[in-house]
Amino acid sequence: MLKIGEFSKLSRISIRMLRHYDEIGLLMPENTDPFTGYRYYSEAQLFTAGRINALKDMGFKLCDAAELLRCWEDRETLEQRLLTQRDTALLQAEEAARRLRFLDTALERLRKDKPMKYDVTVKTIPERQVASVRQIIPGYHLEGNLWSILLKETAQMHIQDGDPVLCSATFHDREHKESDVDVEIQKTVRGSYPDTEHVKFRTMPQVKVASTVCRGSYDQINEATAAVVSWVNANGYHFNGPAFFIYHVSPHETQNPEEFVTELCYPVRKQ
Repeated sequence: MLKIGEFSKLSRISIRMLRHYDEIGLLMPENTDPFTGYRYYSEAQLFTAGRINALKDMGFKLCDAAELLRCWEDRETLEQRLLTQRDTALLQAEEAARRLRFLDTALERLRKDKPMKYDVTVKTIPERQVASVRQIIPGYHLEGNLWSILLKETAQMHIQDGDPVLCSATFHDREHKESDVDVEIQKTVRGSYPDTEHVKFRTMPQVKVASTVCRGSYDQINEATAAVVSWVNANGYHFNGPAFFIYHVSPHETQNPEEFVTELCYPVRKQ
């Protein structure tokens, strides 16, 4: 038998935490001296301590660890819980990577001599024939799912690209939403084609827009949008329809966010 100090050293769990584990029933000593209150652990309990440490390192809470210890021999259940925890860890890693990109971009801009400048112009985008997919999706970051649908359902149709070929996304909600967002993606085409289950072919009318080009990662879009809003208000225009972005260089062409070229288009009319 091992005294609590010896067990603490061998298990790499502090005496304070061992006492806490005892209180919550996660890892109780094999024996407790009724007169002195000293706790004694068996050598076999080092295996349990190792499992607890491993589960904590994987991000499991103590209540989850207790449950997993009870079903440790149920390999199927254990594997499913580990896979679920892995998915959670991947999402957390993606969120951490996104925050790091934002921080790196902010630091890069801070170190530059001049802030990013966005030139805003008014232009007319002519009438165009498009292949379109519009759906309610869980979040803006899943816009790529719509492009996958477009590619999959038109793969065998030998569609001719428009001239110029414009790939864009229109955001139909009247406000920013945290979930269930109404997004429509479009690609200009030439010719007539039958609709598929999700892809609709239609003619878009010409539209006058206030436009600016954002070069680099998408985390600049808020700043570019602010420049457009300021310009519109200062030049006697009103917004006149949902905004859409034209992807001149997108993740389809490059995996380097600094090479992205996105044109922000806000339909407008003169006051």
